[in-house]
Amino acid sequence: MKHRLLVPRTLAAVAAELAGGRADVEIETFWSETQEAFRARLAGVHGVGLGLTPFGAAEVAAAPALKVVARIGVGYDTVDVAALTKARVPLMIAGIANSVSVAEHALFFMLAHAKRGAELHATVVDGQWRQRLERMPSDLYGKTVLVVGCGRVGLRTIRRCAAFEMRVLAYDPYVSQDMLRVTGAEPVPDLDEALAQADYLTLHCPKTPETVGLIDARRLALMKPGACVINTARGGIVDDVALAAALAAGRLGGAGVDVFDPEPPAPDHPLLKAPNLITAPHMAGVSREAWDRMARATVTNLLDAVDARPLRENVVNPEVL
Repeated sequence: MKHRLLVPRTLAAVAAELAGGRADVEIETFWSETQEAFRARLAGVHGVGLGLTPFGAAEVAAAPALKVVARIGVGYDTVDVAALTKARVPLMIAGIANSVSVAEHALFFMLAHAKRGAELHATVVDGQWRQRLERMPSDLYGKTVLVVGCGRVGLRTIRRCAAFEMRVLAYDPYVSQDMLRVTGAEPVPDLDEALAQADYLTLHCPKTPETVGLIDARRLALMKPGACVINTARGGIVDDVALAAALAAGRLGGAGVDVFDPEPPAPDHPLLKAPNLITAPHMAGVSREAWDRMARATVTNLLDAVDARPLRENVVNPEVL
């Protein structure tokens, strides 16, 4: 039997390499197609690799031979997991492939804010050397960081913040408090109380109905004056309009935002005009090295699944196995 795998063009070379000339595997690619055109490609396909292409009930119905869907990354808010589960199709993610990169980017946002990187660069370039003490940077040492979501990325972020000798609070109702203590973090059961203590808030939870709007205007108002909000998780977990208002009012000291809802944000999005904002185009998990790891993990997930030996820890809906 020939297994047909449909992957984004960016995965073509890796797919060809890892398939290793297998006579039973046929690689097809897609790129920047309309959803209707993409759906038309699914007939007879056994495995699909996805970037941010939506995949829901209509796509499942168009792919009766489907055995696996694999995301290039770890987020899957563009995929209808329930529709896949109903069809007994596993959804697989790239495991730890980009967790280091996201954790590093969260630290980059913290350091850029604390050390006032852009402002001090401009001080030199604009010939304002004598005004340098007006833009005094600060240390991460001794500051309190609240890590919300302590999975693959969150745990790595905790370890990196601990290495900077920060006080680390960890909030995740689904992770053992004993395990969090082993990392050097202080588990906190009450998010609101923890927010009031944080100099930095960094988000690493998945986007689910439970976490959409998790950090809203009420919770932003609980934070210390001058605190900084970091979101490298998913757009929609933070109320961006409320965050923009808190920055504009001087209530918060800064924000590092890698993700928006929708993406890309509209040019007139209020957050883009907010002071003390550092942003990026959903790139925290897309370093050169992480992309290679994610590409290889995605293709490996597809091949393992069509060979009926999927790596269980990478399966979002293991009940279908």
